[in-house]
Amino acid sequence: MNKEEILIKTATEKDIIVVYDLVKKLAKFENEPEAVTAKITDYYKAFAERLIVIKIALFNDKIIGCTVSYDTFSTWKGKMFYLEDFFVLEDFRSKGVGQMLFDDFIGEAKTRDCKMVKWQVLDWNVGAIKFYEKNNAIIEKEWYNAKIIF
Repeated sequence: MNKEEILIKTATEKDIIVVYDLVKKLAKFENEPEAVTAKITDYYKAFAERLIVIKIALFNDKIIGCTVSYDTFSTWKGKMFYLEDFFVLEDFRSKGVGQMLFDDFIGEAKTRDCKMVKWQVLDWNVGAIKFYEKNNAIIEKEWYNAKIIF
């Protein structure tokens, strides 16, 4: 497989079921398989309402990776693009697929005239941290995540 065989494109409604499965695989990878409580209908609704942007990586017409992102706003910086999910199937890691998806995410943010992109990475995911640092990301260690789940 070479990079020329990989296609990065915007997902269509028919791709959502596969993306939903990839997000569940991501949760399993992050040791939280039970944490995905959103239903597939939530994905279809968010996609139809254009709340989320889904990009997919294709190899031989098979989805092998994806990003799920959305517009948000930083009161300090301005318009921002948030990377909610970023996942590549294990057999396709370290082959440039993740870089292609990440570059597409950055390009999308620039097209949207965003001032910043943001995402989370688990402290134990050394491979991902190295990947992001290679891409000039600032890994903030002084902020804690906070949330309330309803």
